[in-house]
Amino acid sequence: MQDVFMTRLHEVLIILYAFSVLFYFFDFMHNNQKANKAAFWLLSFVWLLQTSFLAIYMMETGRFPVLTIMEGLYFYTWVLISLSIAMNRLLKTDFFVFFTNVLGFIIMAIHTFAPIREQSDKSAEQAVSELLFIHITAAIVAYAAFSLSFIFSLLYCIQYDLLKKKRWGKRLKRISDLARLEYISYILNVISVPLLLIALILGIQWAIIQKPSFPWYDPKIIGSFIVLLTYGSYLYLRVSNKLRGRNIALLNIASFLIVLINFFLIGNFSYFHF
Repeated sequence: MQDVFMTRLHEVLIILYAFSVLFYFFDFMHNNQKANKAAFWLLSFVWLLQTSFLAIYMMETGRFPVLTIMEGLYFYTWVLISLSIAMNRLLKTDFFVFFTNVLGFIIMAIHTFAPIREQSDKSAEQAVSELLFIHITAAIVAYAAFSLSFIFSLLYCIQYDLLKKKRWGKRLKRISDLARLEYISYILNVISVPLLLIALILGIQWAIIQKPSFPWYDPKIIGSFIVLLTYGSYLYLRVSNKLRGRNIALLNIASFLIVLINFFLIGNFSYFHF
């Protein structure tokens, strides 16, 4: 019972950590102080939980938790979070905190869902199953947000065409203004990209657990990283103002077509996706 309870707590910690990374990513892309504060307090709560787990573990074992690989990974993540919080408070290096915690999240996911942990076979199977559940859920939410972003870009192109041809009428009034359509489309992608990254990290971790010799050249994995790279390029071009307006909307529409190709076509050639 205690093993199951601790497994659940670690899973909650992973979810909170993921939300912290998401908020830091939003701040990184959009300089949003509210998102930065939310990310910091979530990260602080994660640190508090981790510290409590470490203290309980040391009291139970009577030693410092660095003698095994999994103990070392957990302590390494705790050090990363501690240093990132300290750097954030002392030096105000927010972007440093974001990149540090992307690494910390990867290590924490490996620790939480690795089968080497000292737990019963039943709780280990539950952890692996829930790892797959979180992977699928994050991917679906990311794809849903990509879909909404695509729709807003499509509306942008329709509105742009109506304005260019000076077709004033009820249809024009019912579609929002261009700036708002473009902004909402961008924000949805800001949310989707880190979610897809988290889904890929957890998916690869699940594949390693289930099939240690799984093929890294699997078409679905390659396709997913192409999607991530495409939308990453979109965000870079949008933030650097190298593409704006109709051009960035067209790029977003093309990016979503890659999502559809990856989901419906490339997925059929995957070795372990069903």
